[in-house]
Amino acid sequence: EFDKDLAPNDPLDFVDKKSYKKRVEEYAKKCGRPSSVVSGECTINGIGAQIVLFDFNFMGGSFASVEGEKIVRAIHRAIQNKQGLVIVSASGGARMQESTYSLMQMAKTSAALNILNDAHLPFISVLSDPTMGGVSASFAFLGDLIMAEPGAIIGFAGARVIKQTIGTDLPQGFQTAEFLLEHGLIDMIVQRKDIKQTIAKALQYLKVED
Repeated sequence: EFDKDLAPNDPLDFVDKKSYKKRVEEYAKKCGRPSSVVSGECTINGIGAQIVLFDFNFMGGSFASVEGEKIVRAIHRAIQNKQGLVIVSASGGARMQESTYSLMQMAKTSAALNILNDAHLPFISVLSDPTMGGVSASFAFLGDLIMAEPGAIIGFAGARVIKQTIGTDLPQGFQTAEFLLEHGLIDMIVQRKDIKQTIAKALQYLKVED
């Protein structure tokens, strides 16, 4: 694991029912880490890769400054080591306690992935349940290969908000992995027990060597 002690500050001194600083402290105690992202280096069936995992238990897997920084650092390590990148997303979206600082991570991670692409290294995006908001609107849908777990809820805004905005009924299950696959927005649906093998094969096909 890398950057495990990288922790958020409170740039806005944000307070709702309690202070943002207090919320982070509580979730850090609950989850044993100070952010919703774990990043590290691994081997998948003997193939070296950089991996980033979202923990939904930490503030709903929300995406903020530390999470964006960890992803960008993982991208730079992938380039340095000539490895592929795997990100497993589980997130309600951007963390609004950091406001624009959080939203900026969408552009920051997307720009870094463009550098990874220029280095001809693959990014495999795994969408678990749920993958929503700023995560789905940025790096999660920029994968060279995008796979999702069966039944995963994937989208930007919630169905109720969308219905209220456009003023019409929505297709049944329109934010499920199955609907997205049918309409060409993701590449495949993979059972969790098969994800490791599928990622390993993808890295082999894309000629990523250990």
